Amino acid sequence: MTAPIPTDAGSSRRSLVVSALGTLLVLVAFTAPLSTLNVTAASLGADVSGKTWILSSMSIGLAAALLSAGTIADDFGRRRTLTLGLVLMAVGSVVGVLVPDVLVFVLARVVVGVGGAAVIASSLGIIAHTFAPGPARAAASGVWGASVGAGIAIGPLLSALLEKAHSWHDAYWVLAAAALILAGVAERVVPESRSDTPRGLDLPGALLFAGGIATLLAGLVEGRQGWGQPVVIVLFVASAVLLTLFVIVEHRSATSMLDLSLLRSPAFGAATLAAVAIGAGAIALMSYMSGFLGAALGVSALGAALLLFAWSGTSVVAALLARRIPARISGRVQLGVGLLGVAIGLAGLTGIGEGSGWPRFLPGLLFAGIATGVVNANLGKEAVASVPAGRGGMGSGANNTARYVGSAIGVTIVSVIATHPGPGSVTADLVHGWNTASVVTAVISAVGGLVVLCLHVRATKLSTNALAGPTVQVADKL
Repeated sequence: MTAPIPTDAGSSRRSLVVSALGTLLVLVAFTAPLSTLNVTAASLGADVSGKTWILSSMSIGLAAALLSAGTIADDFGRRRTLTLGLVLMAVGSVVGVLVPDVLVFVLARVVVGVGGAAVIASSLGIIAHTFAPGPARAAASGVWGASVGAGIAIGPLLSALLEKAHSWHDAYWVLAAAALILAGVAERVVPESRSDTPRGLDLPGALLFAGGIATLLAGLVEGRQGWGQPVVIVLFVASAVLLTLFVIVEHRSATSMLDLSLLRSPAFGAATLAAVAIGAGAIALMSYMSGFLGAALGVSALGAALLLFAWSGTSVVAALLARRIPARISGRVQLGVGLLGVAIGLAGLTGIGEGSGWPRFLPGLLFAGIATGVVNANLGKEAVASVPAGRGGMGSGANNTARYVGSAIGVTIVSVIATHPGPGSVTADLVHGWNTASVVTAVISAVGGLVVLCLHVRATKLSTNALAGPTVQVADKL
């Protein structure tokens, strides 16, 4: 990577604040519909399938564009990419509320996701470029990780409060205004940076990857209405073909968007798998929780948002405090142990009954929140550390793509399990589905944590052998 910018501490802090606030806005936008889904769907005339698309559309934009956005940020300017992403988010938010049509709203949310991808990928690239490896970057990564949790915490709460006070539209107007203001601030206070060794835009690879991921996630969304539908089969086949072509193109391209050799790196694998696991575990279950609380236990939208805050708010505090963990405990170890902690917390959310009140959820949510914060604090740092110098945006894009693909897969698994009809009443079936989904997501998190720790051991051995190699050769000559 290019050397960290030789700026004063004030400039570095301003870059960090803008990067963190941009990421926070993306997560606010991502989670805003969770607490107002029924009201939003009714206003737009959306059916059950429409509700699913309202919740999932931003994920498609994010996952499809993150990898390309990271490469573009590295090659053409991280601040420029960040600013463009914020403007796209504002435009998508405004269009979504101006046109009262579910299709337009869904497409606008995809645009918001594309803009959010540019913001997330470039923000981590800015942090990696601004802060040198070591305690400074670890602290900055903790702040960035805290912004992820803060956005998840604020989104449903802000949306519920504004809907209760006036209209569900207001949250999107606030988002648009905040994104435009932050774009202006970024232009003024964030120094421009880019890689010293730009590769150029891999347009065929970018289009194939975006198409493959978009059709995969669209298939997962439509599949919830029936896996045997022709449209679902076509989407999955198209995804498989496009992603296969992507791998072929990347192998042959001199300007590949993703260095496929990284797939053999245990360090890259650990960071990527941790992102998938946190998405398919904690984020997936928490995405369903608001709907479950309202449908099964009669909790209000605002009450559900406040309960979700117990998890996400705790993760913010934990991410900020994670820098106090001794440096001898590596980031990969923290990722693995953090995922095991998430598993324990999610397992604590089982055993819910029809008469359970909100206090029953608190222990599991708080424990999972602490562990999620530790994971969030280290994901960005490990994503950047696991890729070649100067490709921090690519590392960020790849890692966050894994997070949102994992989330989409996890949400699908949770939805299928939690809404599967049973022999009991509707409420009893929902409660049973929640308990089963809690166990499944806990298992996903635990398996992810164990594999990450195994990859850490392998990466450590490879690093030790690489360092010992020259010494052994010299000793042999002596």
